[in-house]
Amino acid sequence: MSDTGNRPLDVLEASVGSTVTVQLKDGEVYEGVLAGYDQHMNLVVESGEDTTIIRGDNVVSIRP
Repeated sequence: MSDTGNRPLDVLEASVGSTVTVQLKDGEVYEGVLAGYDQHMNLVVESGEDTTIIRGDNVVSIRP
């Protein structure tokens, strides 16, 4: 049985360009379009004219 497509980075790749909700360890929540990510799950989220870079080690959950 293959797990291709079920790995966290595969889910992020499929979510690029889509709206996501990101919850951080401190309880803060960001909602916007996932513009990019890296292998450490650092995220770039765009909301309106704002662009936010979120360190992957602060992320609790990402909901597409």
